[in-house]
Amino acid sequence: MHKKSIYQITSISLIILATISLSNLAKHPKVLAQTTSKKSTILEAKTSSYHQVQKNLISQNQYQAALKLSEHSRNRTLVKLLAQQLTISEVNPPSTEQIKQVAKQQNATLVQYSIINDEVIIDGKKQTQESELYIWVIKPTGEIAFRSVDLKPLWHKENTSLADLIIKSRQSIGVVSSNLKGGIKVPDQNLTNSNQRLQKLHQLLIQPIADLLPTQPDEHIIFIPQSELFLVPFVALQNAKGKYLIEQHTIATAPSIQVLDLLYQRQQQNKGVAKNVLVVGNPTISSQPGKSHQLLGAEQEAKAIAHLFNTQALIGDAATETAVVQRMPQAKIIHLATTACLQDRQGLALTPSGKDDGLLTSEEILNLKLKAELVVLSANDTALGKITNDGVIGLSRSFFSAGVSSVIGSLWDISDQQTAFLMIEFYQKLSENPDKTAALGHAMLATMKKYPNPEYWAAFTLIGVL
Repeated sequence: MHKKSIYQITSISLIILATISLSNLAKHPKVLAQTTSKKSTILEAKTSSYHQVQKNLISQNQYQAALKLSEHSRNRTLVKLLAQQLTISEVNPPSTEQIKQVAKQQNATLVQYSIINDEVIIDGKKQTQESELYIWVIKPTGEIAFRSVDLKPLWHKENTSLADLIIKSRQSIGVVSSNLKGGIKVPDQNLTNSNQRLQKLHQLLIQPIADLLPTQPDEHIIFIPQSELFLVPFVALQNAKGKYLIEQHTIATAPSIQVLDLLYQRQQQNKGVAKNVLVVGNPTISSQPGKSHQLLGAEQEAKAIAHLFNTQALIGDAATETAVVQRMPQAKIIHLATTACLQDRQGLALTPSGKDDGLLTSEEILNLKLKAELVVLSANDTALGKITNDGVIGLSRSFFSAGVSSVIGSLWDISDQQTAFLMIEFYQKLSENPDKTAALGHAMLATMKKYPNPEYWAAFTLIGVL
């Protein structure tokens, strides 16, 4: 038997095993909020199988088959839940034609990453190390291209890893995330060092596909990360000439291609149902008895945004959890300028009242029935969460599950005044043009002129439907 035939049989067998296991896991929406250790272990085993099959397919130049497998390994629980909401009885992994159709429907270039790990022996001990980065580029025209990046030199020659490089690049621009263990805020004392790390990430993530990306700044790119790539501020990656990616492209992210498609289908069903704009800012948050935590920039932000939409913002004592939740189902746009809690009980801080505790948790968000086209979470770390083999389990996923089409969240602990400036710029542009991604890009560029450090303008990302 030829070697190629053996690979094909092995690939098919592993795909069948992995598909059956993940399909069974995805039948229970309850794991959206929590992932048990047993399921995590199974998912890790299946992920290893997926990696091996992808490698086999790539070695046979079956790039589109490898893309389908990469897509099927992501966000199965969320895919299952969205399919149920759309009354789709059986949800299968997307075909190549369906993947092309999503790029056309979004009128965007899709960039999907897959990190491949290998087991190696270092100092006599077996370790798992990043070996390759697979990148697929799907254009709105239907063209699919594939590139790969060798990651082994990172730990062979530079004594680092992709994950370490990402964390250090974030720290070097002065940011900190409250949900990243060991996060330390590093003062911006060496901008050159920061630029070098952002350029190194650009070299790994963008340069291999630079010739495949759109040439016009107003053409959209949707990045579909995996694992630690969810922490990357793509807008702040720098080319060798020092140009930030946001200066060249209009950028969004998505959990997976299939999730993007299902979110779009649901948005089309809900279009025009919700019409209000809900704006919340600077709720009364008790930091300790008798004292409240003031977010003056968030209040300024909320009032300015409410004025643009000719509505009244919920501020201070009026921004109770009960009042906010009552108004959410009628809102087309929901803007929440507050503080996020990402520790034991993940949620958004609001004003407590006699009817609630003032913390709108991820679990409570899951149970809401929303029709909003956009939720903006103007708070710390709201685009992050628990990074698992099934994607990021956090606030954005909870809002998607509750009925929302797009979420703008932050990748780190944001600043009060600079964020207010960025958000007001965003809504001013959005009031002129309904393109959410373009409006966010405009706001970033405007903020960059006033506050050049990426810490102040690069934190936010649009996740979901454009």
